[in-house]
Amino acid sequence: MTGRALVDHDLLLEVLRAEVGLLARSAEGARPELPVPGCPGLTLGETVRHVGGVHRMALAWLRGGTRPVHWQRQPPVGRALTEFVLTGLAELLAELAAHPAEEVCSTWWTVDQTYGFWRRRMAHEATVHRVDVQGAAGLEIDPIDEQIALDGIDEVLTLWFAHRLTVLGVSGTASCKVAVQAAGHTWLVSAGPKGTAAWRTSEADAAQAQAVITGSARDVYLWLWGRVSNRHVRVQRDHDAVAQVWALLRLATR
Repeated sequence: MTGRALVDHDLLLEVLRAEVGLLARSAEGARPELPVPGCPGLTLGETVRHVGGVHRMALAWLRGGTRPVHWQRQPPVGRALTEFVLTGLAELLAELAAHPAEEVCSTWWTVDQTYGFWRRRMAHEATVHRVDVQGAAGLEIDPIDEQIALDGIDEVLTLWFAHRLTVLGVSGTASCKVAVQAAGHTWLVSAGPKGTAAWRTSEADAAQAQAVITGSARDVYLWLWGRVSNRHVRVQRDHDAVAQVWALLRLATR
């Protein structure tokens, strides 16, 4: 499937629209200095500003065909952060919707050079940061659809853990394999001095792993992004192997 996604790319476009709208509503009237739970040093205002800037970065990349050097990262003087994020969303959505998901374009992942990559990446960017904003504002965290969470697990493992750590030249210290399981899906994660990798596999292959991480799709998704603690997932067997994967994920996704 284009973009390696587990769900339809039109759905991912709708997720992007809905999640950013929810993020903006959750931030409305909240103090920008409120800290984001689980992300030391990150505040509600910085999160909203970041999302608005990322939308403009992606739009500049799509229109220019190469990684941009400059893009608008701050709202104009006197303009609200929520307006900044919503206007950026509107332009990005229009650009993404104007091109089929399978159409070729420049991205930062060699495996997927299509508009589908950006639909998927922006949808998960919005979902994770919506959770951040709601947590900072002290609101109840809205649910995440199971299929979206499963696709998010796949994205963080294959794009961030496997690809980005390789690009950064970061590897593990001890060789290990960890299985990640949620809602009938299984991934194997490999880390060690020779590098990192992650791939979809069958439940039977989990037996070759030193450790297994299980939980609901939503909890595993947020755990991989560092948004919930170990008490939200179940860790079996080698806890040191899981600790190494956790530490590498924090480097990959920061």
